[in-house]
Amino acid sequence: MQPHSPCGPARRLLHTREIVCNAYLRDDGLMDVESTMRDISPNGSDLFFKPLGPGEDLHRMRIVMTVDSDMVIRALQVQTQAAPTPYCAEGNAIYDVLVGLKIGPGFTKRVRSLVGAHRGCTHLTELIGPAATTAIQSYFALGRERGNLRRLHAGAGPLPKPGLADTCQAYRSDGEALKAIWPLHRRGA
Repeated sequence: MQPHSPCGPARRLLHTREIVCNAYLRDDGLMDVESTMRDISPNGSDLFFKPLGPGEDLHRMRIVMTVDSDMVIRALQVQTQAAPTPYCAEGNAIYDVLVGLKIGPGFTKRVRSLVGAHRGCTHLTELIGPAATTAIQSYFALGRERGNLRRLHAGAGPLPKPGLADTCQAYRSDGEALKAIWPLHRRGA
């Protein structure tokens, strides 16, 4: 029990899910996004197919998504390292259908249509989302590292519509953040 909970009454840890995504720029210009997901049973559990000891993984899964600068998935490696049944890893191969898919608007819906429900694994399908977001964030970081944004804004001509436009409330087209990044007087026709 944790006697001083920030949420009110004392509480007891039942389950932990960890998702970690790391992006690596490769020598060939592609990016590998390595994503892992773990579901941890702090107290152990008696599962139908196997017992889990305290602190053991109910799920431990890994995806390595290779993406090009156009945000197209060029390769995908999927591993189920721990799962509640001996049958869970049988769905790993289905994720090959995502090779060639472009990360962008409609990506999550397309992923679910290709590998969702009974075609794939709920947990691996969910892990594709954070992997894709990490790829996007990493290419933004690479652009900042290279000074692309400053060079783009240095001129006086029209600016292209930012990829962030209308992706959330902060970057809505009529919002203050997008007006700063994409000033009205620099928006092309």
